[in-house]
Amino acid sequence: MPSPDTCPASGAAALDDPDRARALLWQMLRIRRFEEKCAELYSAGKIRGFLHLYIGEEAIAAGAMPALAERDHVLATYREHGHALARGVPAGAIMAEMYGKQEGCSRGRGGSMHLFDAGRHFIGGSAIVGGALPLAVGYALADRLAGRDSVTACFFGDGAVAEGEFHESLNLAALWQLPVLFLCENNRYAMGTALERHQSQVDLAAKAAAYRLPSESVDGMDVVAVARATEAAADRVRAGQGPMFLEYRTYRFRAHSMFDPELYRDKAEVEQWKKRCPIETFAREAVASGLLAATARDELEREVAEEIDAAVAFAEAGTWEPVEHLCHDVYAREVRP
Repeated sequence: MPSPDTCPASGAAALDDPDRARALLWQMLRIRRFEEKCAELYSAGKIRGFLHLYIGEEAIAAGAMPALAERDHVLATYREHGHALARGVPAGAIMAEMYGKQEGCSRGRGGSMHLFDAGRHFIGGSAIVGGALPLAVGYALADRLAGRDSVTACFFGDGAVAEGEFHESLNLAALWQLPVLFLCENNRYAMGTALERHQSQVDLAAKAAAYRLPSESVDGMDVVAVARATEAAADRVRAGQGPMFLEYRTYRFRAHSMFDPELYRDKAEVEQWKKRCPIETFAREAVASGLLAATARDELEREVAEEIDAAVAFAEAGTWEPVEHLCHDVYAREVRP
């Protein structure tokens, strides 16, 4: 896998649409500032349980999500706050879920790792590593049997390639030529284990190719590269040409979770990757190429700050689910013929 020194800078200069450039920067800023606020609230005791931040990987959710149609299903990992935001789940509903309030997108029962929005076909995250992969195959099969023109996009991390579900899901999707878009966010560390310490083959696209899936590795720190590769892949899958695998090569700037002492990687390595921050790189090159005005960044920062403040206020004003509802939605209601 390439180091930050060998990766290209950014594809911002190749864009010719100022509105799209602004939208991409806005989305990445929303995700970054939301996650920073979550870290702050976690330290203040407002958010409890596990918290996995997406800081550093924003280019993937921001670049990939616009390639998907409203009717498509989206499944993600437990690091899914950015995916939910990019899919259109309101920031207030996500923040309320972080708080455990019943106004949250999962009614306060899912928390950070289990965001869900049925109306937006955001099936959301799972605490189980690789747990979304077989579900994605199931959704794609259901769409095929129902004659729906839909794509199922499944985001997962590099740690999932060590799970049996990865191999079973790719094999079955390829065998039945199902409309699944497998999207691997390779941030180099499965929790605290470097990829080269648990996989003899670190080229993850090659693993997918072994199941005869068309596969491609993409610079996950470049939002334009992500957008273009995902658009092409989604179009291919939607055209009935079977599943496809994309490996986004990225890096998380924060620890695996807020509980992680982060003893497995050198601080100098993290700082080196921060030089390729997808937000800073894209913003700088978009302004230098004349795609964005020099004032655009500040304008977007103000807009995002207002949205995040409103999301926190919504969560603070939210209500706790009554204890009397403890057993609600635990069992499915009996359906009589």
